[in-house]
Amino acid sequence: MAACMKFTQRVWKSFMDTKGHDAQCFPHLQILRAKPGVVETALKIQPSNLNRVGTVHGGLLLSLTDTLGSLAVASRGHYMTGVSTDVCTSFVRPAGKAGDTLFGKATLTSLGRHLAYTRIDFSNANGELVAYGTHTKYIGKSATDPNNVKFSDDGETIIEGESVND
Repeated sequence: MAACMKFTQRVWKSFMDTKGHDAQCFPHLQILRAKPGVVETALKIQPSNLNRVGTVHGGLLLSLTDTLGSLAVASRGHYMTGVSTDVCTSFVRPAGKAGDTLFGKATLTSLGRHLAYTRIDFSNANGELVAYGTHTKYIGKSATDPNNVKFSDDGETIIEGESVND
C-alpha cells in the first residue's frame, strides 16, 4: 500500500479512536484512494444519516465536508490537520437514501504556511454531483507536529519523517 494511503488511513483511525463526532456520524466511511492532495471516499448511507423525508440529511454532508477537508490536508503529510475557519456546503440534488453509496472526493486546492483550502465534491453511484463544499483550515501550529511526514510526489514513499507501522 502506498505511503500516502497508509498515512491518511492512520489519521482517519485517530479520528475514529476518539469516539467523537466522526465515529458517531459516519463510522462506515471508507477511504478508497489517497494521493498527495486528493482523497476519495465512499459511505454506505445508514438510516441514521437521513432526514425526516428519507434522504441524506444536509448536516451529514456539511460534516463530511469538514472531515474530508481534514483528510485532504492529511494526505499531504499533516498528522494534526488544524482547525476549521470556514466550512460551506451547497446541495445540488438529493444525495441518496438508506442503502445507497455516497462518494466523496476531497481536493487540497492550496496549502500555505497558515491556511489550507479544500474543495469536496459528493456524487451518487451514477456519478451525478449531489453536493459540493469548501473547507478552510488554520494549520499554523499543526504544520510542525512531529508526526508529520513528506511524501514523494506520487505518494508512494515517505521522503521526510518517520513511517509508523500500525
